[in-house]
Formats: sequence, structure tokens, C-alpha cells
Amino acid sequence: MGSLDLWTYEKKAFDKGYSAIAGIDEAGRGPLAGPVISAAVVLPLSFTAPGITDSKKLTPKKRDLLFETIYGQAVSIGIGIIDPVEIDRINILQASLLSMSIAVKNLKPPPDHLLIDGIFRIPSNLPQKPITKGDSLSISIAAASIIAKVTRDRLMVRYDEDYPMFGFCRHKGYPTKAHKQAVKEFGPCPIHRRSFKGVKEFV
Repeated sequence: MGSLDLWTYEKKAFDKGYSAIAGIDEAGRGPLAGPVISAAVVLPLSFTAPGITDSKKLTPKKRDLLFETIYGQAVSIGIGIIDPVEIDRINILQASLLSMSIAVKNLKPPPDHLLIDGIFRIPSNLPQKPITKGDSLSISIAAASIIAKVTRDRLMVRYDEDYPMFGFCRHKGYPTKAHKQAVKEFGPCPIHRRSFKGVKEFV
């Protein structure tokens, strides 16, 4: 059953009578470009994946391997994507929470309990528990963090083909020195977040 301590929150929910517990996390709150992407993952109790933890603590290679493992074993996986235009319109926090709720709606079959990374509840009528540092404490949230991160990274590598001057394949849109210099030099491209510091000065 994997690392027992990572199942603590799931087991508490099972003990209360819930049967389809979804972990939810997002990737891409900090970048200057690209969407924010959330994943919702329902795992079976039989799920095993040695080494699973918060996606930020894993190498890209390990994330890719776990991504395939999670897709191979999960009961269901939902993805929610909010594009840069909407991020600029409603702000990054609201966009993150909205992407999480969309990910939940895309779960088939639907869950009956949510474990959410962070301190905020999401727009959903389902019973839910926000967990600070949940991606290190809950196996379902850790799985969601990996799905969200790999999905977003692959999308940013794809965007690199359209806008090669920004180096998205290297930094995935995060505000590295090279990225900020490229924005200054070339101006923002269509996937840049125009409300973000480091971009809005050059719009």
C-alpha cells in the first residue's frame, strides 16, 4: 500500500465512509507564461509507487516514470486548465482554484471526498479538506502534483516550438534571469501573463 504515513488522510476519509477520495494539486502558479494546470487523482487502495512524493522534490525522469505508473493504476484522473488570458482576468489564485474545480468535474466516476493541497477550499459542493503541504503528506495529492507538473511541463515544451526565443523548454515559463531578459528583448508572446511583474512592464 505504499508508504503508510502518506495514506493517513485517505484512511481517515475511508473510516468516515467515503469511498472515492480525490487528491488535487496545481502546477504553474509562479510562471510568467503558460496556463495553470490542476490534476485530480483517485487512487485504489492497492496503489503502489515507491518514491512518490511532492513533484518538486523529484527529478524530471522520476516524475515521468511515476506519471506513467499513476495513469496505469489510478481509478480516475481529471485535468483542469486555465489559460493566461483568464489568469489575467480573474487573478492567479482564483484561476488556480478554478482549475482545481474543473479537474474534479472531469473525474469519471466522480469522487465523494476531496483532499486539496494548500489552505483554500475550491468551488465544489463535495466534502473537502485543504491540507498545508499536502503534496508531501497525502499520496493522492502527491500523485496529483506529479500529473499536473508533468502535464504542464510537456505543454510548455510544445510551446517552445512556437516561441523558441523564450526558452520555454528549459524554464517552463518560470521567471528565470534568461526568461526575463527574453521578455525585455522580444516583448511578451501570446502565452505570457500580462498582469505579472516581469511582463506587464513590456506590454
